[in-house]
Amino acid sequence: MDYTFLQQYWWFLVSLLGALLVFLLFVQGANSMVFSLGSNEEERRLIVNSTGRKWEFTFTTLVTFGGAFFASFPLFYSTSFGGAYWLWMLILFSFVLQAVSYEFQNKLGNLLGTRTFQWFLVANGIVGPLLLGGAVATFFNGSNFIISKDNLIGDFASPVISSWANASHGLDALLDPWNLVLGLAVFFLARILGILYIMNNIDDENIRCRASVRLIGVTVPFVILFVAFLVNTLLKDGYAYDPETGVISTVAYKYLNNFVEMWYLAIILLAGVVLVLYGIIRTVISKTYICGIWPAGIGTVLTVLALLLCAGWNNTAYYPSNTDLQSSLTIANSCSSHFTLSTMAVVSLLIPFVLAYIVYAWYSIDKKKLDKKEIATDESY
Repeated sequence: MDYTFLQQYWWFLVSLLGALLVFLLFVQGANSMVFSLGSNEEERRLIVNSTGRKWEFTFTTLVTFGGAFFASFPLFYSTSFGGAYWLWMLILFSFVLQAVSYEFQNKLGNLLGTRTFQWFLVANGIVGPLLLGGAVATFFNGSNFIISKDNLIGDFASPVISSWANASHGLDALLDPWNLVLGLAVFFLARILGILYIMNNIDDENIRCRASVRLIGVTVPFVILFVAFLVNTLLKDGYAYDPETGVISTVAYKYLNNFVEMWYLAIILLAGVVLVLYGIIRTVISKTYICGIWPAGIGTVLTVLALLLCAGWNNTAYYPSNTDLQSSLTIANSCSSHFTLSTMAVVSLLIPFVLAYIVYAWYSIDKKKLDKKEIATDESY
């Protein structure tokens, strides 16, 4: 396996993890609507117990996503996670708040009360998807950082390679309206997936009827926001690099050209969008169909995967710098050594076995639909 193949391979794995993470945000989406879908305390406990069975999958995938970036593209990790730390700290804090809420909302001695912790879950359900979507949008819209690799050999006392160009340390991403557009699109997508998951996982007619109505209300803004972001991305200038010299330049319609030249990604994107819409539309028009989470979930993974691959493959700078164009990161100038990538490639062969275990665990947990009888046990949240 040559170096170029390994770079492409690891960008694919990182993109796949990112796509799976967006799908698993259905936990946050459902939690953000806990007071909307549940009309009383019993129904809200049903929803919390349903998402409580899956929140570890989301949190673990988030950590694995960051770990994979650290191992395969360490310069991105040090630049984004180290420079834009306020943005990532807010994301991580919201997920920690989620974990604490699940564990303590019904514990003896809870001084804050159950409802307070449920509001913490709502906060995570709003902040998590919104900020994660905004962070992913910087792959297309850029961030304010500077890379100085010469510091590795020029200043042994302070070998700082990357630095943020302003004092906001990542919060400036929220000032770009197109970052907010994708952030809001991911937020509404998480709500869509959360509703579809709740309808599939909870055996309660009142919750399912209420969820079906709410589904229409969150689908309309999602479609508008996602189409707006996609059209803007396809028509905007992109960032390309010369594989021979490494020089980075702006190219008109770069992302549109990527989908034309990598036509298979365009097919994956189209298939993903169709599956998401199919899962939503069939759920809305059929009173008995409750499996919309699966076509919509698979469609989400395919759509996000295609977008992330478009951002990094075909000689594209996946993390543009708005401060210094030549500081932009590519999969060629930000990756680990050939030895590291090849060693990890061998380890990555275990991924199918891990995925098989996750599928088995998921099946075992969901063999029986959740109902009101189960929340009467001491093991419920």
